[in-house]
Amino acid sequence: MARIAGIDLPRDKRIVIGLTYIYGVGNTTAKDVLAKANVSEDIRVRDLTPDQEDKIREAIDTYVIEGDLRRQVSMSIKNLQEIGSYRGMRHRRGLPVRGQHTKNNARTRKGKSTPITGKK
Repeated sequence: MARIAGIDLPRDKRIVIGLTYIYGVGNTTAKDVLAKANVSEDIRVRDLTPDQEDKIREAIDTYVIEGDLRRQVSMSIKNLQEIGSYRGMRHRRGLPVRGQHTKNNARTRKGKSTPITGKK
C-alpha cells in the first residue's frame, strides 16, 4: 500500500489515477509529478518500488496539497466574507457564487425546500 502525502493510494489502479485521490492533485498535476519523478504512468500502485515512491513524494512536495490547500481555500473564503464582497455574501448565504441562476435550480447550494402546507 503506497502512502503519499498522508493518503493511502488504491493498490489496483494505475499510478496516474491513484495520485488524483490526493486533494489538490488532478490529472494534469499527476502527469507532471510522474514526469518529474521519471515514473511511467502505466505502472500499477502495487508494482511501485520504494525508490519510485520516494521520487514521487519528492516531486509532489513542491505542490500545495491536502491540509495546506484546504486551509488556503477556507482562508480565501473567510477573507471574501470579511471584506463584504459580493462573492463573500453569496458564500455566507449559501447561494451559488459564480453567477448561476437561482429561480429554478441551485438546489445543491440552497438546500431542500419545504412545500407550503394547507394549500389546495
